[in-house]
Amino acid sequence: MNSNSQSANADTYSQRLADIVGTAIALLTLTLPVFVIAHYSSSNLENNQQPLIQNLQGSKD
Repeated sequence: MNSNSQSANADTYSQRLADIVGTAIALLTLTLPVFVIAHYSSSNLENNQQPLIQNLQGSKD
């Protein structure tokens, strides 16, 4: 019976480790793209503004 209890402890440890690693991967997968998009879009926001009012008034002719 001792060998069974040792393998159960090892399985529990490996299952817990797998849960922690899986959770870390899931959090990185969900949050990292948001931060990358926010970082690059905020730096390009000032350079890529186009005057929409001028385009609308020009097409009114």
